[in-house]
Amino acid sequence: MNQPSEKMITRVSNINLFKKYHLLFPNHGYRWLNAKIRLDLGLILSDQYAHRVCKFVGIVSISKHYKYRKPGDHFKIYANLLTADMNIDGPFQCVVSDMTAFFCQGIYYELTLYMDYWNNEIICYGLAKRRGDRNSYIEGLNQLIAIKKEYQDLEMILHTDQGSVYSSKSFNELLPSYHIIRSMSRAGTPTDNGAMESIIGWMKEELFNDFSIKESDDPVEVIERYIKFFNEERPAYSLGYLTPKQYKEMFLNGHKSKAK
Repeated sequence: MNQPSEKMITRVSNINLFKKYHLLFPNHGYRWLNAKIRLDLGLILSDQYAHRVCKFVGIVSISKHYKYRKPGDHFKIYANLLTADMNIDGPFQCVVSDMTAFFCQGIYYELTLYMDYWNNEIICYGLAKRRGDRNSYIEGLNQLIAIKKEYQDLEMILHTDQGSVYSSKSFNELLPSYHIIRSMSRAGTPTDNGAMESIIGWMKEELFNDFSIKESDDPVEVIERYIKFFNEERPAYSLGYLTPKQYKEMFLNGHKSKAK
């Protein structure tokens, strides 16, 4: 009886590897799975090969595609600076924020995220167990202000929607003394903060499907673990399949080299 060739053994091994990663991360397609395998194991495979493997075993992403509403009328509390020709070329120059809600074990949660627009890193967040709780916004904002204190000379833009907390006096009166410039989306126009909307869509899919937060007795721990995964272990298409942490490290190392 003929023994299987080395090529066949390798192919079966790769098929099993993609099946394993698909079970861990069912929201993602072949390109992301290939990037994650390369990140974790150092195994370099072409996207074309990854596509053939996934097609052969029927691996497809289970995530939904999100559609945005058409832009609404202009109504600005603060100018929308994201529509301007901004030159964002480093960390913390522009931070975007939004809130998402979910139920877990019968408890309602609101998660407010603050993301560095430059590399999609979640730099701070707040979690509340009550509908409309301002503390999730303020908790994240205080963390952001603590970061800004370390970069006194940096001009930082904070972009949000026109939600009641984001537009409140108590929220915005904290910002001018720290030289944080406000920016807002137009009313009823989630596409004005499309990057944040897209990230939140992915996060909810992954929290429920990949991290099983719905079955967890400790959602706070799952959120903490997921944020670490998102920043340090999750390849991002927009960053050339680097993680936000890798992208920042490459940037900082490049600046150190130029300074020598």
